[in-house]
Amino acid sequence: MKQVLQNLKTGDTRVENIPIPCVASGSLLIKTSKSLISAGTESMLIKFGKANLIDKARQQPDKLKIVLEKLKTDGLMPTLESVYSKLDQPLPLGYCNVGYVHEVGPGVQDFQVGNRVVSNGKHAEVVNIPQNLCAKIPNNVTDEQASFTVLGAIALQGIRLAKPTLGECIVVMGLGLVGLITVQLLLANGCRVLGFDYDEKKLSIAKKFGAEVSNISKGDPLYAANLFSRGRGVDAVIITASTSSDSPMHQAAQMSRKRGRIILVGITGLKLSREEFFKKELTFQVSASYGPGRYDPNYEEKGQDYPIGYVRWTQQRNFEAILDMISIGALNIEELISHKFEIDEAEKAYDIIMGPEKSLGVLLNYPGIKINNQSRKILLPLINNLKSKRNLDKKIKINFLGAGSYATSKLIPAFKSTSARLNSIASSKGVSAKHAGKKYGFIEVTTDSKALINDKFSDAIVITTRHDSHADFVIKAMKAKKHVYVEKPLCLKLEELSQIKTLYSSSKILMVGFNRRFSPQIKKMKDLLNEVNGPKSMVMTINAGAVPKDHWIHDLEIGGGRIIGEACHFIDLLRFVADCPIIAYKCQIMDTSMKDTISIQLEFADGSIGTIHYFSNGSKSYPKERLEVFTSGKILQLDNYKKLNGYGWSKFKKMNLWQQNKGQYECAEAFVNAVSKQMSSPIPLDEIFEVAKVSIELINQKV
Repeated sequence: MKQVLQNLKTGDTRVENIPIPCVASGSLLIKTSKSLISAGTESMLIKFGKANLIDKARQQPDKLKIVLEKLKTDGLMPTLESVYSKLDQPLPLGYCNVGYVHEVGPGVQDFQVGNRVVSNGKHAEVVNIPQNLCAKIPNNVTDEQASFTVLGAIALQGIRLAKPTLGECIVVMGLGLVGLITVQLLLANGCRVLGFDYDEKKLSIAKKFGAEVSNISKGDPLYAANLFSRGRGVDAVIITASTSSDSPMHQAAQMSRKRGRIILVGITGLKLSREEFFKKELTFQVSASYGPGRYDPNYEEKGQDYPIGYVRWTQQRNFEAILDMISIGALNIEELISHKFEIDEAEKAYDIIMGPEKSLGVLLNYPGIKINNQSRKILLPLINNLKSKRNLDKKIKINFLGAGSYATSKLIPAFKSTSARLNSIASSKGVSAKHAGKKYGFIEVTTDSKALINDKFSDAIVITTRHDSHADFVIKAMKAKKHVYVEKPLCLKLEELSQIKTLYSSSKILMVGFNRRFSPQIKKMKDLLNEVNGPKSMVMTINAGAVPKDHWIHDLEIGGGRIIGEACHFIDLLRFVADCPIIAYKCQIMDTSMKDTISIQLEFADGSIGTIHYFSNGSKSYPKERLEVFTSGKILQLDNYKKLNGYGWSKFKKMNLWQQNKGQYECAEAFVNAVSKQMSSPIPLDEIFEVAKVSIELINQKV
C-alpha cells in the first residue's frame, strides 16, 4: 500500500510502498478514501526535519539535556548512534482519515464491515485504528466533509474548555483550518466572534461565516478587541495560531476582561507576564487535542470508554458531535478546501503547503486497494534471482519479529555482523519494518507475524516485540520447529513459563537476549573469579531513571513491571557471575506510585550473596550501571561496561574500553554459531528458566 512518510533527519517527504497492517484486537482495519493534510502540525514537523542538528537541538532543549547527560555517562559514539538512530526513523504523517471498515478486530462491538468511518489514521491506503478513535459518518455527510472531523474535534475541545455562553464575545487568534472551524462552532453556540489573522483570504472566509475580523498586520489588535467588546474586554480568547512568538499570549491577556479565559489550542511562545494575569485573575489552559481520552492508553489502546454520566464528551463523542454539526449544515466545509491531490501526488501537496502559494484544506484522494494475503508482505529488490538464491544460500536465515528502536539500533546490526542472512522482518504497522529492511538488507518485509513464523525459508526467529507477546510468539515459533532468540523477558507469568518448558525440544535452541553476560569485561571478571575459591558478595547498582507512569512497562499485564521487564537482566548477570543456582530471593520496593525503586536480595547455593539496587530516583548524570564483586580479599568494580578496575589482584589492575560494550554483538554471534554448528544454547536452558521463575515470583511477592 502507499503511505506518506517523513524523514526527520532530512525533512524529505515521500510516498512509500508499505505492507498493509493486520487488524488488531479492539481495532478496525480501514480502507482509506480521503485524508486531510493538517497544514499547521505537518508543516511544523517538516520544518523541524529540514533544520540542521543545532537548530533541532534549540527547538528541543529538554531532549538536548538528555543527550548531554548520555554523552557524559556513555561516551561520544554510543550517544551519536542513539541520536542518529532516532532521527533516522521514518515518521508517518497525518491524522485526519476517512474510509470504509474492511475488517473488525476481536472485541469490537459497535462497528461492522462496510461502515463508513472517520479516524485519526495516517495518510495511508489502509490503517489499523483502535475503536475509540473512530466514529461512524452520517449518510448525508460526504467523505470530503468528514475528513475535517478530527480537526473539528480539536477546535471543539478548545471551545469546551473556554465554556462559552450565549452572547459572549470571543476572540479567535489564527484563522487556519482549526481557527475557521472554531469560528463557526462559536457562532453556532450564539457567541459574537472576532477573528485575527494576517491572511486576507482567511479573514474573508471568517467574515463570510459571520465573524468580525481584523488583520493583525494592518491595525492594533488591542484597539480592535476593545471596540468589539464595547470597551469591557473580551470574555475569552482561543489561540489557534502556530508561532514561536510570545505576542499572542500577551495580546490575549491585555484584551481580556477581568477573570477572562485564555485557551491555547495551537502553538505559541509561553513567556507569560505575571502582572497581566495577576491583575485580572485570568484563567489559562492548554487544550489536549481531541478531548478526554487522548493520550490515555486505557481509553485509546484498551478500548475502556469513560462513563457518559461522568465524562460527557470524550474524543470519540467529540468526533460524533462534529459530524452532527456537518450533517445539519452548521459547519461549512466546502469553503475550507483549497487543493485536491491523488495519493501518488502527495509530494506535490506538501510542496504547496511549504511553498509560497496560498492554501487551506489540502485533500488526498485514494483510488482503492485490493487486500489479500500478498498485500501484507513486500519483497525488497536487493538480490537478483531471489527465489533461487533463497534455496541455494547455505547461510542460517533469520527472521525478525519486531522492528522497534532497540531492534533497529542494536540488535539487527548485531545479527547482521554475523554469518547469518537476514531473511524477513515484521512489524505491526509495517513502517519500521520497511525502514529496517531497506537499511540492513532483509529480503522481505511483512506485517503478518503468523506467516513470518511459519516461513519455510527461515531457520531461526528473533523476537523483539512488546513483552506481553513474547510467550505467545515463543510458543508459536517452537511449534514451527524454529530456533528462537527472544529479547528479555522470556514471559510474564508462571503459567506461560510452564507451557514453554513443556513444549521445548532439545533439538532447537531457545535463548533469551541476556547480552550483558557476553560483555568482554564481564567475561574477564568471570575468568578472574574462576581462579578464586570461596563465595562472593555482589552488588549491582542500576541508575535506571524514571519512566512516565503511563508507560506500558509499568502495566503488569503488558510490560510485566520493571522487575520482570528490566531487572531480569541483572538477575541473570549475577547468576552468571556466581555460577551456581539461586536458592532464595526477596525484594524490597520503595513505596512510590510506580514501585520501580527496588532492592533485590539473592542467595546462591555456594553461599554467595547478591544485591541488585534497581533505582529510578537518581540523577541521569551518574553512570547507569555498576557491578562490584567482593571475594577472598579482592574486589572487582565495573562501571557502565567501559571501566573495569581490580583491587587486590596480583596480575590484574584494570581493563578499560574506548566505548561501552554491553555484549550485544557477542551475544548475537554466540546464538548464530550455536545454530550453525548445532551446538547447545550459549545460555544453559536451566538458567534461562531459573531467571524467569525468580523474576516472576519476586513481583508476585509484592502484588
